[in-house]
Amino acid sequence: MIVCLCAGVPTSTIASEIDRGAASPEDITAACGAGGGCGACLDALDEMLAQRRGRALALAAS
Repeated sequence: MIVCLCAGVPTSTIASEIDRGAASPEDITAACGAGGGCGACLDALDEMLAQRRGRALALAAS
């Protein structure tokens, strides 16, 4: 699935960048361009970061 329509970046690319150490939407933008256009995908980037890093579970437990 394409997450960033402006840059044509799929979910798999963003997941790979997070696994390589991207820790913020800005890191993802620098690595693959996602989030650098209109900004409509920034919420999705934040959600992916939280899920990949396990923060979503920690927030739900608190």
